[in-house]
Amino acid sequence: MSTTTSTVESAAGAGAAPAADAQTPGGGSPWRLARAELRRRPAALVALAVVVLFAVMAAAAPLIGRLGGWRPDEFDKSAVDPYLGGLPIGPLGGISADHWLGVEPVTGRDLFARLVHGAQVSLLIAFAATAIVVVAGVAAGVAAGYFGGRTDTVLSRLMDLTMSFPSLIFMIAMMSVARDVNRVLLMILVIGLFGWPGIARIVRGQTLSLRHREYVDAARVSGASNWRILTREVLPGVAGPVVAYTTLIVPGMIATEAALSYLGVGVRPPTPSWGQMIAESVAFYDTDPMYFLVPSLCLFLTVLAFTLLGDALRDVFDPRGGRS
Repeated sequence: MSTTTSTVESAAGAGAAPAADAQTPGGGSPWRLARAELRRRPAALVALAVVVLFAVMAAAAPLIGRLGGWRPDEFDKSAVDPYLGGLPIGPLGGISADHWLGVEPVTGRDLFARLVHGAQVSLLIAFAATAIVVVAGVAAGVAAGYFGGRTDTVLSRLMDLTMSFPSLIFMIAMMSVARDVNRVLLMILVIGLFGWPGIARIVRGQTLSLRHREYVDAARVSGASNWRILTREVLPGVAGPVVAYTTLIVPGMIATEAALSYLGVGVRPPTPSWGQMIAESVAFYDTDPMYFLVPSLCLFLTVLAFTLLGDALRDVFDPRGGRS
């Protein structure tokens, strides 16, 4: 909630940034200024590199997973000791030339292969749910802010209703009763269903401040249609805050997927996900801490990187922030 609140406060002045920058003599586009500002922020660049690294790993999971020579569902009983409760043989959870990050206790499944394929599942759910949230939120926010009146009233009350709903309980209930369905698709839809009001409120506020600007009035007087005004005049003005807020949504989506999988209502075995791996590792955290640390560290780094990148982008697109 604190991240969302700070984003809403920053967004109040962010919509004016594109127009102001475009009219500044010698100043470039807001996106060029944003790139220049990010280059001066080492933490943001490191966060961007981590985000790109994990995104590439998720996209190329089948190829990268083969580098270790193991499939994510392939058992290696020779890598665990049956006389010690199935604990990995060797130090640090069975790390060796055959298993680069060790193996799962009892099953001997390769952690590197499961981690890479788990990244694909976790990030796919997070990115797809974020896409639904952004599209629905921007559409609702622009419509409410631009048309006003009854449209604004209905959409604003719908935002309030959705935000007041106990979303986590509903997600757990929906995922628990679902049986023969594609659980990845269901998680994308369920998680995306409750995330759009936050960004819709930000876009609504931005649109309210933009719809009476001189260039919008000029387009309206010239006979431009509402669709043209929205796509050519209003949407470019809200793009900056939307990009910044989107990078702040993704870590929440990743954490939600991990939480649902941890609670046992998310992705089911043998399909790997980071939350599922963390849930399974809890029983071995005192005897095989590497099994817990490997997926937990990846989850932590991904969420931290997106959060740092989102904070930097929010400051960049806020004219009262670093660029001023």
